[in-house]
Amino acid sequence: MQLPAGGRVLDLACGSGRHSRFLAAKNYPVLAVDRNCQALATLAGVPGVETRLLELEGEHWPLQGESFAGMVVTNYLWRPRFADLLALLAPGGVLIYETFMQGNEVYGKPSNPDFLLRPQELRELIRVAGLSEIDFVEGYVDQPKEAMRQAICARRD
Repeated sequence: MQLPAGGRVLDLACGSGRHSRFLAAKNYPVLAVDRNCQALATLAGVPGVETRLLELEGEHWPLQGESFAGMVVTNYLWRPRFADLLALLAPGGVLIYETFMQGNEVYGKPSNPDFLLRPQELRELIRVAGLSEIDFVEGYVDQPKEAMRQAICARRD
């Protein structure tokens, strides 16, 4: 695993917490963040997982000043806070980010261009932020359902 051993990990827009549970089971302390209190409630009592009900798209950035050895973001995109998000990654920390990209409108939701990455967009965003790319993929996937996706794994040197 690329994440620094034992480092604190942020699961942003965690939903039901699939990634939080996995990481906590691997002995990573996890901060699971979402705006849905019902989703966060499913993580109550999971050892190693702290939950926070936060509005990530408001005027105030609620994670200001925090630092994480790893960050996992899936199925979420809010461009106005991308730089703030990347600023949370500690030196040596690893970002894992995967979400939908342009072309997904053919397969369903999301279809709004505001929530679809442009080709190579994640690659460019991490380059500008000074992160080193570990791996990058984009394009059509058929599992768990047909979609157009983009994913990157990157490290802050």
